[in-house]
Amino acid sequence: MPDLASLKTAALEEWQLLQNNTQPVIYFGMASCGRAAGAVEIRRAVEDTLDENFLIARLVDVGCIGPCYLEPIMDIAMPGWARVSYGQMTPAKAKKLVAAALKTGIPPVEDALGVVEPIDNRQTGDLPRLFDHPMLKQQTRIVLRNCGLIDPEQFGHYLARDGYTGLQNALKMSPEEVIEQVRQSGLRGRGGSGFPTARKWELCRSAQGDDKYLVCNADEGDPGAFMNRSLIEGDPHALLEGMLIAAYAIGANRGLIYIRAEYPLAVTRLRNALQQMRENGLLGKNILGTGFNFEIKIKEGAGAFVCGEETALFASIEGKRGMPRSRPPFPAVRGLYGKPTVNNNVETLSTLPNILRMGAVWYSQFGTTTSKGTKTFSLVGKVRRTGLIEVPLGMTLRQIIFEIGGGTEKPFKAVQTGGPSGGCLSSEHLDTPVDYEALKAVGSIMGSGGLIVMDTDTCVVDIAHYFLEFIQKESCGKCAPCRIGTRHLVEILDRITTGNAEPDDLETLERLSVTISQGSLCGLGQTAPNPIMTSLRAFREEYEAH
Repeated sequence: MPDLASLKTAALEEWQLLQNNTQPVIYFGMASCGRAAGAVEIRRAVEDTLDENFLIARLVDVGCIGPCYLEPIMDIAMPGWARVSYGQMTPAKAKKLVAAALKTGIPPVEDALGVVEPIDNRQTGDLPRLFDHPMLKQQTRIVLRNCGLIDPEQFGHYLARDGYTGLQNALKMSPEEVIEQVRQSGLRGRGGSGFPTARKWELCRSAQGDDKYLVCNADEGDPGAFMNRSLIEGDPHALLEGMLIAAYAIGANRGLIYIRAEYPLAVTRLRNALQQMRENGLLGKNILGTGFNFEIKIKEGAGAFVCGEETALFASIEGKRGMPRSRPPFPAVRGLYGKPTVNNNVETLSTLPNILRMGAVWYSQFGTTTSKGTKTFSLVGKVRRTGLIEVPLGMTLRQIIFEIGGGTEKPFKAVQTGGPSGGCLSSEHLDTPVDYEALKAVGSIMGSGGLIVMDTDTCVVDIAHYFLEFIQKESCGKCAPCRIGTRHLVEILDRITTGNAEPDDLETLERLSVTISQGSLCGLGQTAPNPIMTSLRAFREEYEAH
């Protein structure tokens, strides 16, 4: 069995050689956002430049560092120089930059974004630190600490950044002590419900039966949301290490990652990481010689939004139609295949290595009294700086949209938080802290972390219509309030948006929304009317104008 300490020593030596860059190193942002913007073509252009000019450099693919609006992003690290980052690359620009850097030994500083991580005795050319960029400066990167910095397909890169230290610490404790660490950290479910993670684990740990499951919900279905996908693409071992910690704590011996098939790059990187774990004694029997046994499999879902609900997700894994069931019994007692099961979100699990590595007290210093830690968000829409961010819980919507996101070109109008099931919040709510209780108090939810910003060009009625149409199509049809009710909501919104509505249609919208939210079986139906209720409250005159 490979010795993890020896593997880490070798990995750290290799990592330091890469950081010391005794030869030129060129980094490419190769997450889905970078690839969609042309990163593959940028890499090919650089390869051609090296061949044409008989130049030598090491090429490294990394994940998304966050500012997706600047993609494609390319970094150049020359000997004696810090890693210099460049944004909005084109093949022609990349060829010119690389040729100039390798021929002169100096990375061009014109149009550079900044230096990624200044290292002692490395030249920076008076460039600013990249993490002082307005979009990155106020972030606290805990879950995203490796994204954009390491090659997600290199096991050694993760090890060199203290990978699997959290697992090693956990395996020195009893399962109960691990659960207590998570309790003290204040970690709550990042999939949207905000249920205390330790409490869920405790219920499963105490449930009868030796056969228990851990399920990772990577079925990220909200329009405009890409936090989980980007995290897996940029740092897959963070999720897998978190799964090992959680499985040890609850007593599970089998784990599944339920991920939508529309995430092919994330799936590929997960499969690669799982193979690396098997080769290095981190999966299977007697992990790290501790007697802990655990195996992980991947289940690709077909993209049904309702399968984000855990009981529908379990049904899909079991080969049934993805439809929720009523509770109790709760999954922690009777879940997948009728066995005690914990279902955690990607971000929840990926946070665990940091808690067990640094300690519960360290983690609990971030966030608010009731919402500890940090949260990742996809910041999209009419905001100037779109991308992936991670901020301490409790930061206000105003800080996120205007200080991190740079505000809007035209006057700000609203922000939709929590995806289709969330709420449309107007400018009067900009000073609302982003935490579980504060968002709920103004009629919205945090959800998995989508933030869709709107300006005065956006029609909130059209937005509500879009989200309700999405939810109606994604309804599994099991319960009448959701199946029939959402269809009637869409029909009323059809009449409103085409100018064919009657004045009493607004009253019907409100009455029907209450009925659906109170009578639906699962969270999809219970929160389906949120876009209507919140936008009606803030922008009723816009509905009346229609």
